[in-house]
Amino acid sequence: MKLATVAFYAFALGLLAVGLRELLTGFEENRCSMTYMFEYPEYRRVALPRRVARQYPAYGLYLYGEGLYAQETRELKLTGAPVLFLPGNAGSYKQARSLGSVALRKAENMEGGLHFNVFTVDFNEELVALYGGSLLRQTHFLHESVKAILRLYKHLKIPPQNVVLVGHSMGGVVARALFTLPRFNTNLVSLIITQASPHLAPVLALDPYLQVNKLRNVTVLSVGGGYRDYQVRSGLTALPCPSGDPNKLSVVATAVPRTWVSTDHLSIVCCVYVLVFQVQRACSCHCQGAYQAFRINVASQCKVHKDRLSNVYRLKVPWFREDSFTIVSVPSVTEISGMLHTSRPDNTSDVLLQLHTAPNCQYKVSIKTSLPRVLGQILRFCGPMVPVYTAATLLLAYGGQLSSILKSRRAANMGQVVAKGLQPHKVNLPVYILHILLSYSWFQEVWSILWLPHVDALPPTFPDIAFHRDTPVEEWPHILSPLIYILGAAVAYWGSTVLSLIIRLISLILAPLHRPSVSRDCGTLRLESQVFITLCLTVIGLTSCGALSIFAAFLFHLYRRNGTGNGCLCLTYLVILCRYSVQLDPDPCWPHTVPLIIVYMLLINCNTLKLCGSKLLPLTSCLPLPLAVTMVTFSPLHLYRVTYFLLAQELCNQ
Repeated sequence: MKLATVAFYAFALGLLAVGLRELLTGFEENRCSMTYMFEYPEYRRVALPRRVARQYPAYGLYLYGEGLYAQETRELKLTGAPVLFLPGNAGSYKQARSLGSVALRKAENMEGGLHFNVFTVDFNEELVALYGGSLLRQTHFLHESVKAILRLYKHLKIPPQNVVLVGHSMGGVVARALFTLPRFNTNLVSLIITQASPHLAPVLALDPYLQVNKLRNVTVLSVGGGYRDYQVRSGLTALPCPSGDPNKLSVVATAVPRTWVSTDHLSIVCCVYVLVFQVQRACSCHCQGAYQAFRINVASQCKVHKDRLSNVYRLKVPWFREDSFTIVSVPSVTEISGMLHTSRPDNTSDVLLQLHTAPNCQYKVSIKTSLPRVLGQILRFCGPMVPVYTAATLLLAYGGQLSSILKSRRAANMGQVVAKGLQPHKVNLPVYILHILLSYSWFQEVWSILWLPHVDALPPTFPDIAFHRDTPVEEWPHILSPLIYILGAAVAYWGSTVLSLIIRLISLILAPLHRPSVSRDCGTLRLESQVFITLCLTVIGLTSCGALSIFAAFLFHLYRRNGTGNGCLCLTYLVILCRYSVQLDPDPCWPHTVPLIIVYMLLINCNTLKLCGSKLLPLTSCLPLPLAVTMVTFSPLHLYRVTYFLLAQELCNQ
């Protein structure tokens, strides 16, 4: 049985590896031409009011220039149209050089003297995609920057009244967040262009302050990178606006005229085709589900090979601007990736494969389902659910440990209980039943009367869903949830195995430093020491970051008891803290910092004998299953909620 379990989880890990490989490498080569500077780029800092400089000392505003233009604008006597570039997560303000250089070259070829003054904001390369506090600060600083830019044109008879914003990745989200400020004059911004910005939802919602879906939409143009961008899938770049809105345009780079190439997350900033864009025979392919993926092979044979024009193969998606073009010579054998960024909410149309072919040639088209690409699509769309199911598996494994202590008065092997944590019939089935019940209006009314929160779900895979309440909820994520559960359980199984080996190795190394003891109280702390350590860690959390004190408590518990705990979810905020050496405000970890520290201190003095004597053990051993079901119901789109359920279980144990 143990061998079968290892084989099963090895197979599941193999599926996960194949999907990750396809997600990270299964795309076309980079065919985008990169921009280059004609002269040395210069960044001239723009002075801000003292109040703003004191309030945001780590941020800055710069004017881009190169060559003669940089010399002409040394005194900041500007006459062009202001354009402000906003970098994304951990992005540099110097990324504006691509946009600035292309804008200067285009201005030289235009009549009438029209040109752009390209500004750029230095956000100190903050990890804004992981921490909502940075999003709030950057939004307020952007407001001050827009006003400072417009003040530079007061010497003109007819000064510009607004600024064009160009945001890369989270920079586009910051641009939209600008319109949520209560004192912001919406007339100060005339146009927003976003590059690979997640408008529908955060890529990873690790922070309750990253509420992208509540931001008011004012974006005119949103460009997605295509399948080369595995960081922000292009389906998330669709604008949550009503269909037919004349101020909305969402497009994938592969559908941009004269571009027709996919770009990765960073290359979209400096792809010359995308930047320039910003400044028949038909074969039906039934591909409506976003998780579906096909390998389309087109083989051509021609009698005469001279003076043959290139063929164009177009994969046309009627409901969204994500068409892809492939240009090949004949004769040839070409493989086309039949994958989608969005899906159709109804059955009114299919994807079309259009072949613009040469005469006197024969073509053979074969369409086959590709399992590796299907796995890659599943991870692309449902990847955020994998850590949720990993946490659910560990939670059920914890319940199995408590049940073993209750029945046999001894803890079971960790590998065995984690292997038994895969229980889709107990977790997925209640979630799916709830999903069916919520499709009835009477149950929705009862749900709202009880003040229950909205059931969490992944971002929709078809556009304009936010403004169509009658659109049916997608079924395929629920159908695929057992497979995602298996992948998450594989991560939990092999992760716990590796962690167990690491702990044994550390124990072996540290064994010579401790005197041998057979006492059950070995490694415990006195009450005075527990109170003192708890107070010290609480002060550390208040003065720096709650994640730092939680992680320190976890390491201390690991050292004293050689046990396991929940500290990995705090690593994100530890990286942010160590990177900038500032206090996080607001601190996402602070609400549960003190309870977790107390729990870790109490667990140090806990052992199997004390657990067996607890009167709450029968009740506590039954809690992991309902907590796991609730976690899967309310956490797929908000990963930070996972810590709430794990904390609830640990508090119940005390």
